[in-house]
Amino acid sequence: MKKTFLIRQTHIVRSPNIGQAKALVFEEEGFGQVLSSDIDAEEISESEVIDYINEKDSSYTHSSTINLDEQSNDVDISADISDSRADFLRSENKRLARLADRYKNVREEAIDAIYEAAYDAFAGFKLPSIKSPAFAKSSTKTPEVAVAVFADWQLGKITPTYSSDILAQRIELYTDKMIEIVDIQRAHHPVKELHVWFLGDIVEGEEIFPGQSHLIDSGLYRQVGVYGPQIIVSFLNKALQHFEKIKVVGIIGNHGAVGGRARKMHDPETNMDRLLYKIVSLIFKDEKRITFDIPDGAGERNWYGVDAIGNYSTLLIHGDQLPQPSNFGAYYKKVMGWKDGAIPEHFDDVFMGHYHQQFKMTIGSSTLRISGSSESYNTYAQEFFSSMSRPCQHLMFVHPDHGVTSEYSIWLD
Repeated sequence: MKKTFLIRQTHIVRSPNIGQAKALVFEEEGFGQVLSSDIDAEEISESEVIDYINEKDSSYTHSSTINLDEQSNDVDISADISDSRADFLRSENKRLARLADRYKNVREEAIDAIYEAAYDAFAGFKLPSIKSPAFAKSSTKTPEVAVAVFADWQLGKITPTYSSDILAQRIELYTDKMIEIVDIQRAHHPVKELHVWFLGDIVEGEEIFPGQSHLIDSGLYRQVGVYGPQIIVSFLNKALQHFEKIKVVGIIGNHGAVGGRARKMHDPETNMDRLLYKIVSLIFKDEKRITFDIPDGAGERNWYGVDAIGNYSTLLIHGDQLPQPSNFGAYYKKVMGWKDGAIPEHFDDVFMGHYHQQFKMTIGSSTLRISGSSESYNTYAQEFFSSMSRPCQHLMFVHPDHGVTSEYSIWLD
């Protein structure tokens, strides 16, 4: 004869929230500590089973006299068990009726459960703290600021020699070379602060030009929500080990736009470059040594930023506002108009990307710099522009009074 048992498990858990506590007990993972565990078992009668079902809406029971899903000639399904079966079916009917009533609005409850699960998961996330670096004794020379310039990663794009994985490898190479050059500079003067300028087109997008879907290895979700944060967070985590302070400025590019080439119905503020920067800033929200400047504002593109280092400042743009760099007259007109008040903030120089090639021109008292790209072997540029630039990103050092003192092209191939 089968018997019925009631098994109770009791756990005392110290954890940041209920979601993490459940994960520790049932999945053996999560944040916290199981302080004690206890299992209690007792045999119960059939009537107690029915009472327990009615009270707790439990969905498990075992008949002590018959398996209700089993038909056998050796079992006498007769008046001896008819009352037991009737009681069981009545209790199940009541239980299911209560469940149906409880979950009439199951869609709303499911949404609430999803939000709660997401909150619990994020509440358990904690970015490991990174100690500030220890520098040698103070120098009498004026400290300079290192500036890492990132532009036109085109994350997600595929060419014969480029992909998301190759981009990650190249930014890791850039990081190592940057630290090596910074150490060389520190032999002469202090370099304790890093500024990071993102000049747009960090993502590749999905609908920027016809046929683009055949030239990407990942959609916007993975570009913005997975690979992009992984690459940028890895860079910043390593940079935190070598600098006391970091400031990040994030500018949007045309490849971050959504809605295809027309883009008529989207809020101009909507841009996937900007969303990527925002996600990274939230990851580092508790890291006091990093600050973020991400130009935004409802209903506007917010296409530029100005970053000041001491008395020196630079206008940061993507560059899709300007024609090919060979058109000096158009550049002169734009920059001088911006300096004359079209852009109210003061700036000394201009830095942009967009054209995937290093270029520098003098416009009045300003220097306009164009960044290279981490991308390689661009067949479109090969066919239509007869151009194939080596992958590189920029690094420079800025004196707070004298401006740029040195600059480097860090080759990534």
